Order: sequence, then C-alpha cells, then structure tokens
Amino acid sequence: MEIPMKILVTNDDGVQAPGLLALAQAMRKLGDVTVLAPDRNWSASGHVKTMERPLRVRETRLADGSAAYTSDGAPSDCVALAVLGVLDETYDLVVSGINPNANIGHDVTYSGTVTAAMEAVICGVPGIAVSLNSLPEHGELDYAPAACAALRVAKQVAARRLPEGVFLNINVPCLPENEFKGYMITRQGLRVYRDALVRRNDPRNRPYYWIGGDFPTGIPEDGTDVGALAAGYVSLTPLQLDLTARSALETLKTWEF
Repeated sequence: MEIPMKILVTNDDGVQAPGLLALAQAMRKLGDVTVLAPDRNWSASGHVKTMERPLRVRETRLADGSAAYTSDGAPSDCVALAVLGVLDETYDLVVSGINPNANIGHDVTYSGTVTAAMEAVICGVPGIAVSLNSLPEHGELDYAPAACAALRVAKQVAARRLPEGVFLNINVPCLPENEFKGYMITRQGLRVYRDALVRRNDPRNRPYYWIGGDFPTGIPEDGTDVGALAAGYVSLTPLQLDLTARSALETLKTWEF
C-alpha cells in the first residue's frame, strides 16, 4: 500500500488568509496536508529565527472547517517548528503561499513566503513558494488558478525531486488558468522599487516614519521571472542557499590585506 505524501502548508499572510486556504485545498489532492502558519501577517519579514522568546502553537480552523495550527512565530519559525517535531509528524514537502503579490527579483530576500521555503531546504525538506502577480486594481482575487499551478509543480517535485539545496519560487499571472501561456523556467529579474520616506509627527510632536512609495514594477527581460509574468507565463525560478558571488572570488584574491 502506497503511503501518501506528508505536506506542510504555511504562508506569511496569516493562517486565515484566503491564499493559504486555496493552497491547502489543492495540496490535499496530492497528499496528507498539515497547516501551520503564523497567527498574523508577516509580509516582508524576510528570513527570521525567533530565539529571544518562547513560541506557542495552538489549534485553529480554516474557513472550510478543516483543522489547522497557528503560531506566534514567523513563517520560517512555523516551518522549523513543524519539521523539528512540534506536531509529531515528518514531511516530504513544504509549500508556502499563496502570496497575493509577486515575489520576483530582489523580493525574495524580503519575502516571508519565499524564506519559509528556504527554511524547508535548510531542514532537508523540498520547498516551494507560490505567489500571485496581482496589482492593486485587481480587487478581490481568485486564487484557484495559482493553486492549480502549485499542484502541477508539486506533482513534478514529488515525482522527480529537486537538486540538493534548491527550492522553487513560483510566480503566477493573475489570469484564468486557461489563459496561461505555459510554464517557464526563469532566473531572477530586476525589480524596480519606488520607495519613499514618509515622515509624520505624533500627538506629542515627535517624528515617526513610514517607508512608503508607489507599487514596485520590474524590467521584463526575456528569461526572467519579471519577463515571464509580463508575457502571461507561470514563472518557476530555482533558488539556492549558496549566495557566494563566485564571479568576484578571483578579483578579491588579488587584494592586499
């Protein structure tokens, strides 16, 4: 008798986010799903490991009535807690998302969605991050096409496995599934940020700050995640934990210290 896959689903938008529900429902078609996700929004939290305070895990229910778990830790904490055995389970795959906005280019260093998949790889479990390329004008989002894309990719990961130390960053166009142009293996593109500092004063006339600005864009170069999304393709970018700038090694060796 074949043993079903054990899949951990998490996110960075909080356990009650609609994208997580869509992802969990899709992954149930592939295996046994456990949800452990943050109890609040951790967007743009990056790769976090909470070490200065205890973490708590409690049971909850998703909008469809299914059982889930939530923690006061970050997305990467949730993955570590689960893989280290807080729920007495082992996992064959970790899938994070579905984030309502794309995680492309340099976004991957900020994204709690992506760094949850990164934490999975650190723990020795294949990881996938899934994001939807929505814009503010899209209004209420339909996560079903992105969930279907995530399932297709997860089936391939289950069947073929990923290289050691590699995880997948999936970005899905905000389109009906039948309008996808296809699936494209991509590299990271160039995200264009338009950050601006917003300074205000509190009632006691003390300054405080927001990092604001316009919604980021990107340069749609062929072969990149930005370009694939602009052309209507689902982008699959293999990422790795080794950040060494190998092209700079020989240059730096010529420096005198």
